[in-house]
Amino acid sequence: MKRFGFKMKLKPGCREEYIRRHNAIWPELAKLIKNGGVSDYSIFLDEETNILFGVQKVAGEQSSQDMGVNPVVARWWAFMKDIMETNPDNSPVTIPLEEVFYLE
Repeated sequence: MKRFGFKMKLKPGCREEYIRRHNAIWPELAKLIKNGGVSDYSIFLDEETNILFGVQKVAGEQSSQDMGVNPVVARWWAFMKDIMETNPDNSPVTIPLEEVFYLE
């Protein structure tokens, strides 16, 4: 199992709404992500920069950020586009990060 780290950008003033939406994550989306081999998934926010930092364990080659072909994920991305920086397909602008240290 490999770990995948990435960053995204939250629009200013959207912290509470981002948290509210994720606290009410759709059960079908959570199930899809887990069934897709993603586990131990966390998102952190740097409030000074509005940068979101995600990290997840991935079984296989696909992270949660690669699941946009699924209609549930595409719908979630459309739901989130008003509070995040997104690409033309509504996917969040995601920048993969290189792991430079890990202590288990």
